[in-house]
Amino acid sequence: MGDRTAFRTCPLCEALCGLELTLDDAGAVTRVRGDEKDPFSMGFICPKGATLGSLDGDPDRLAEPLVRDGDEHAVARWDEAFETVRQGLSDVIARHGRDAVAVYIGNPTAHSVAGPLYAGAIVKAIGTRNLYTASTADQMPKHVACGHMFGDPLAIPVPDLDRTDHLLMLGANPLESNGSLCSAPDFPGRLKAIRARGGKITVVDPRRTRTAALADEHLFIRPGTDAFLLMALVHTLFAEDLAVSAEHLDGRVNGLDDLRALAVDFAPERVAEVTGIAADTIRRTARELAAAGRAAVYGRIGTCTQAYGTLNSWLVDVLNVLTGNLDRPGGAMFPRPAHTPAYRRKKPFTTGRWRSRVRELPEVNGELPVATLVDEIETPGEGQVKALITIGGNPALSAPNAARLDRALAGLEFMVSVDPYLNETTRHAHVVLPPPRPAQTPHYDIALTGLAVRNYSRYSPPVVPLPDGRPSESDLLARLAMIASGADGDPAALDEMIISSTLKKATALEGSPVHGREPGELRKLLDSGTPTERRLDMMLRLGPYGDGFGAEPSGLTLDKLRTEHPHGLDLGALEPRLDEVLCTTSGRVELCPSTFAADVDRLHSALRDPGPSGGMVLIGRRHLRSNNSWLHNVPELVRGSNTCTLQLNPADADRLGIAAGDSVRVASRTGAVEAVAEPTDTVMPGVVSLPHGWGHDRPGTRTEVAHRHAGVNINAVTDEQEIDPLSGNAVFNGVPVTVEPVAR
Repeated sequence: MGDRTAFRTCPLCEALCGLELTLDDAGAVTRVRGDEKDPFSMGFICPKGATLGSLDGDPDRLAEPLVRDGDEHAVARWDEAFETVRQGLSDVIARHGRDAVAVYIGNPTAHSVAGPLYAGAIVKAIGTRNLYTASTADQMPKHVACGHMFGDPLAIPVPDLDRTDHLLMLGANPLESNGSLCSAPDFPGRLKAIRARGGKITVVDPRRTRTAALADEHLFIRPGTDAFLLMALVHTLFAEDLAVSAEHLDGRVNGLDDLRALAVDFAPERVAEVTGIAADTIRRTARELAAAGRAAVYGRIGTCTQAYGTLNSWLVDVLNVLTGNLDRPGGAMFPRPAHTPAYRRKKPFTTGRWRSRVRELPEVNGELPVATLVDEIETPGEGQVKALITIGGNPALSAPNAARLDRALAGLEFMVSVDPYLNETTRHAHVVLPPPRPAQTPHYDIALTGLAVRNYSRYSPPVVPLPDGRPSESDLLARLAMIASGADGDPAALDEMIISSTLKKATALEGSPVHGREPGELRKLLDSGTPTERRLDMMLRLGPYGDGFGAEPSGLTLDKLRTEHPHGLDLGALEPRLDEVLCTTSGRVELCPSTFAADVDRLHSALRDPGPSGGMVLIGRRHLRSNNSWLHNVPELVRGSNTCTLQLNPADADRLGIAAGDSVRVASRTGAVEAVAEPTDTVMPGVVSLPHGWGHDRPGTRTEVAHRHAGVNINAVTDEQEIDPLSGNAVFNGVPVTVEPVAR
């Protein structure tokens, strides 16, 4: 037969790049190139995407379930593995109750179609309040900020990169990460285009990252102090009468005067020493932002993973509002994903509907902070977590004080992991259920198209069939949900129940494109493919571009997306739609929520008493050839020089007697690691940096390449006691540490 070509979306990061795959007769991916016909990525590909074939064909990737026997894992049949899960979960629930089962959902689930569709059903079927996800190690502050400001925690404005003239970025390094909470293929090219059309890019970061080096201006900032800078920018806009007027905001905003009063004490001169940024630079930055014709402020992981994460996320969009750039072309805008119906209104956002058992931390967005998962496992008493389900995550590396959590996992009564690898976390599992290879898996970006800088949709069918008896990822997760609910039957019944419920609600709701129609008749019109494809078809038909089940014949269906647009469909530039997403109780943007205003007291306290100076603080960093701990078993991505080094400023290295290549000890309250020193002036004085996702030196894993390039785990020295109180997000940046050379 010879080689054949197939097309799909890359599932390895948030950029949504289209790929052209070459496969041999056996279904192995032999070449990966960018899909030049994809209207969004237009052929762009990064080093990670180029190695999808190696990841797909990784010999360490699990093809069959594993069941633990003592300290060893053995291959099991699928029916045996599911029966072990049934027995293990039912036993824990019967003896300890449903809250004794916790669920952890990792970052990779956001890069799949199955995760967003089925993971929530598993949590609901169990009936537990112990849900933890990677969101509280990454992005929860942004959800909380948008939830309180706009009413919807998923209504996250993204910078309109293709039309802006001025971009202010804080804590973001898209040249390495490919973008985050902002899906944009070829982010580097889009940034270069801003400069080429005469615009300006300013990057605020404790490191001179690759992104900062590309920018027109880079401002070093002391880790953890972004909120002081942002408040000073707000102060300047008000003090110099640069903010848009209340009349300009047209009655769509509450809290303008409260915000003005809140910012009075944060003059640039007061925050300059705290941030390390001169007062005149802060004032100039505010003036340039206000003067730009089209501007956007964008903050990402560096601003979320610190003690003031929610204040940072809030103030980023406060600046977008005050400069008149929220919900306008070239500013910060709300994408309109094809699968999300605009007619369905959400209830206003709230938090604290329940609290964690041990530390009494509030629920946020339906989950508890991952920083307290270890407390819930270790602390005896009613409601103690005795069993854990992990889906596509590696918290034994990624959680704060990960070593403590790693030890706690070993003491669970039962654990099941959905994961393609026996890694640092899943080595503790009693059952490991591996999803199929990427080439065997369909792809549609449910989570990420809601963050795209252009409205875009693409469906990628599997390019290689599943072996007989091998469940798809959707079947696997649906089966888990059925087991958790106590049901015994075809997993497709779950999809049918969801489809029936959704259509019933849609036909009863005024404003819906199918209002007044018969749900059973609509069900007959759905795609004839897999249960997952039927659900996707329903979502697209009910969405803003959909055919409304025939009401708009030219509208979108899954079949049209699959057959007429195999390279993806460009649905146009972002358009103003604030009124469509806004669902606060007042019906206005809440510019100064009371919970945020109260938390500003922490900033006041820090200004009055900044604490001891001269200590070292730790920050993380990203690499273009890495994505958390996912890709360290791909040989092409770990070749070359050691990237898991401790970067520090040469002045600090000289002061501490450290030379390049020396072994250094980094210690905090929670532990210590030894790493190789890399003095570099890209890091500001007083700051040291380790990359995230390493530490592959644990016994019992089956990731040979990663084990040979183990590196050290930064989360041996991060602290699970330190969180952003409004969101529960872990603090990974600005961690106090001591640094010293290791005597040999």
